[in-house]
Amino acid sequence: MQKGRPDGPQPRQMRIAECLVGDETGMIIFTARNDQVDEMKEGSTVILRNAKIDMFKGSMRLAVDKWGRVEVTEPASFTVKEDNNLSLIEYELVNVVE
Repeated sequence: MQKGRPDGPQPRQMRIAECLVGDETGMIIFTARNDQVDEMKEGSTVILRNAKIDMFKGSMRLAVDKWGRVEVTEPASFTVKEDNNLSLIEYELVNVVE
């Protein structure tokens, strides 16, 4: 998806892609932005450094901001645990009053 931001003299284009990533513990949706989109290819192995969790409509998404890094690396030697998709779990903010 390409998204423009008309908040300046020249509208800025932003590229966004949602990718399913995983390791031996489970899977999660990774939101790739701009140049990160080019790094994400099906079947490739990447290292996500300083990744963070963003909440989107009650579910978790993994993201790498300007302080993080996406690195393509050698093929992995593990099998992805496909039956544990953390993005499918819905969360709800609950305020606790003491």
